[in-house]
Amino acid sequence: MAVGILLVGGFGTRLKPLTDESPKPMLPVAGLPVTEHQILAAKKAGIHTLVLATSYLAEVFTPYFGDGSKWGMKILYAVEKEPLGTGGAIRNAAELVGRDEPVVIFNGDVLSRHSIADQIKFHTDNSADVTLHLIDVEDARAFGCVPTDADGRVTAFLEKMDNPVTNSINAGCYVFSPAVIDQIPLGTVVSVERETFPALVSSGRPVFGYKEQSYWLDVGTPAALFKGSRDLVDGDFHAMADTTIASDAVITGGTSIGARSSIGSGVRIDDCIIGDDVTIGDGAVLTHSFIAHGTEIAAGTNKNAHYLSKKLDLPISL
Repeated sequence: MAVGILLVGGFGTRLKPLTDESPKPMLPVAGLPVTEHQILAAKKAGIHTLVLATSYLAEVFTPYFGDGSKWGMKILYAVEKEPLGTGGAIRNAAELVGRDEPVVIFNGDVLSRHSIADQIKFHTDNSADVTLHLIDVEDARAFGCVPTDADGRVTAFLEKMDNPVTNSINAGCYVFSPAVIDQIPLGTVVSVERETFPALVSSGRPVFGYKEQSYWLDVGTPAALFKGSRDLVDGDFHAMADTTIASDAVITGGTSIGARSSIGSGVRIDDCIIGDDVTIGDGAVLTHSFIAHGTEIAAGTNKNAHYLSKKLDLPISL
């Protein structure tokens, strides 16, 4: 068994304007918030308690996730008054859980289908201080790379370079031994990627890389968020419960539609992310657009690559 910490405190700057009114982990992907996909993955791995480490728009999370009973787990909340970096956020959130089980850390903007349970087992089998999920990419120049030895032990954390020594990169899911978390100073801005991990490796501590080449996507940009939603939609579109769609509406491109929405007659929608409680009037044409929860789209509207909400109508770059 294990406990988890989900880092959901970021500002989502790369996702603007989608994050002007919502924290990035609450943006819908295939009808569910990114965070909910991660909670489902945590539950599948046997994680029984999960701390959401929040900061930006923290008040949005609690009404949706509550105490976690809907997912058969316990959800707690650690709110940062000031952003503490990844390490500081982990240490702050860890104050809410015990110290007798491995702690799994999730980055809030990653969709991954790797086996977290197998990563935890790999961690315990190697008596590791930290075990990172690593994936191989075709071109690692856009990432820092993480070389390992024949046993899977991490030998360095390298910044972006023109000629990477390996194509293995940090995929953003970590298993920590509790004692290592306690070595991170409380209430201090710390980056695990730039400070904690390199320091552990340089001092000879057991840091391992768990390699599993499964589906993985950083949904930190509008284009990536749309890709992630399309990847999880099976077919032309997916609609959540209690949504009504006129018989002559045409919906394509892996569009996702949230719950309790209404799609009018003659509407054409392609490659869109549509939130809950959205009304789209007759004859509207929407392509490559994000429609926020509760938005009403007037009949005859024609929008391409736009963010639409009750208050905003802004172009997005895909």
